[in-house]
Amino acid sequence: MPAAALKPKPFPTQSTAQHPVLFDSPYEPLTKRPLAAGRPREWYVSHNRRLKAMRLAIALLDSGVYLPAQASDATIRTTAQDIGMRPPSDTTCHMVRAFMRYSR
Repeated sequence: MPAAALKPKPFPTQSTAQHPVLFDSPYEPLTKRPLAAGRPREWYVSHNRRLKAMRLAIALLDSGVYLPAQASDATIRTTAQDIGMRPPSDTTCHMVRAFMRYSR
C-alpha cells in the first residue's frame, strides 16, 4: 500500500502547511531594486501607481474593509498614513477601489 494512502486527508478547512505562517507586524517592505531603463517615463509612473494601489488594497483588506463602497478617499488616505506611505492621489484611490472590485 502506498505511503500516501496511509496519511489521513486534511479537512477542507484545515491548513496543509508544515509550519505556521508568521505575519510580521508592523509591515516592512522588501528592499527596492531599480527598474530596468529604456521605457517611457509614463510607464514608470503608472507602474509605481499600480504597486502603491495594490499595497493599499491589501492593507485595506487586512484592516477589514472588504467592499469598494467602504473605501472612501479619506479611509484610503488614513490607511496609507497608518502604514507609513505618502497620501495617494485621487487617481490612485480610484485604482485601489478598482483592485478591490475586480479581485473577486
